Amino acid sequence: MIIDRQILRLAVPSIVSNITVPLLGLVDLAIVGHMGNVRYIAAIAVGSMIFNIIYWLFGFLRMGTSGMASQALGRRNLPELLRLFLRSLSVGLLIALCFLVCQWPLRGLSVMLMHPSAEVVPFVYTYFNICIWGAPAVLGLYSMTGWFVGMQNTRIPMVVSILQNIINIIVSVVLVFGFGLKIEGVAFGTLTAQWSGLLMALGLWLRHYRRLLKYEEGWRQIFLRNAMSRFFGVNRDIFFRTVFLVAVNLFFTSFGARQGDLILSVNTLLLTFYTLFSYVMDGFAFAAEALCGRAYGAGDGDRFRKVCRRLAFWGFLMVSLFTLVYAVGGRSFLGLLTDEASVIDAAMPYFPWALLIPLAGVAAFIYDGIFIGITATRGMLVSSCIAAVCFFAVYALFFGSMRNHALWLSLIVYLLMRGVVQKIYLDKTCRI
Repeated sequence: MIIDRQILRLAVPSIVSNITVPLLGLVDLAIVGHMGNVRYIAAIAVGSMIFNIIYWLFGFLRMGTSGMASQALGRRNLPELLRLFLRSLSVGLLIALCFLVCQWPLRGLSVMLMHPSAEVVPFVYTYFNICIWGAPAVLGLYSMTGWFVGMQNTRIPMVVSILQNIINIIVSVVLVFGFGLKIEGVAFGTLTAQWSGLLMALGLWLRHYRRLLKYEEGWRQIFLRNAMSRFFGVNRDIFFRTVFLVAVNLFFTSFGARQGDLILSVNTLLLTFYTLFSYVMDGFAFAAEALCGRAYGAGDGDRFRKVCRRLAFWGFLMVSLFTLVYAVGGRSFLGLLTDEASVIDAAMPYFPWALLIPLAGVAAFIYDGIFIGITATRGMLVSSCIAAVCFFAVYALFFGSMRNHALWLSLIVYLLMRGVVQKIYLDKTCRI
């Protein structure tokens, strides 16, 4: 079907992009792993986590921009597409400027919350002091990526992600092993990759969308009160929705750690099954943002429903595929991640929970994409809030008797509830 081809045309490049994103941090860890000092590894791990959490909270710049751009495209409102591009980019850069101005208290608060050892703190400071200057590039690229997705173009973000990683590897290796810069070299490699990504995206925007500049109407039109109110209304809901997601993820990690290093290792390994599934399903969520948003903007209810049905089909297919692969090769995959037999043996009692992740989580990914496309972000916030409450309630009820199993049960309930609540919310509120 034509719709299936459109879904795959958008989803596959997004999946490739998603897979390359964590490589920036993995490359850093691989390089410092050969420096002969375990404190470097700890510093990179802590520093990367600090920035991952900070930037994750501001992921609304990508998601909100994607939904509004796809709707403007559906209405063929080219002046609004340009205004939205400049508006989102400006807001992202303004937030980044606030990071730069407040970098010292932000650094102190982040290190206090992460609580690394006293020996590691100076290295974390060094990494943070350099990488914080990449904030304008990262947040600016978030805005541009969302706009590209809304324009039904996921190839540009894919190309940028791949080239970013190549640049990061080359610069980091040269600075660390060629000039002996150690932690500074790794940080400058990441910083160079981030700014290179932004500049590449701007260059590709000018190459493919320069014609939109003829609709430029001045900065007043970009920052009109009503337009900014809608922009921040949509993104406010996404921001607080992300806060709930971060809270659940941090709680899962933290309370796993309180059960000892072995359980922490087990949970970390098994969460890889969720991570791999999320990389693929995020690609289909991106396709949902673009195609559902465009149909919604055009007022084409028939096409909107067809896209939703085909997305459900691809979701079912991915659930079947991942569940089968995990069931057949799960233990072998764990063996690729660690050669510690004791950890693998300890993980097996909890492995059935990992098998439930695709089935429990698929609806949340698909509906997130649909909700972003139609900018029904209040539904995302409500579903995440209810799901988070269910997560903590289930954990409180069953931890005494089930221990770590209760943590996994809570996660499965949380994933399932997000999809259930979104389905109910969409059926009651969507009028197309």
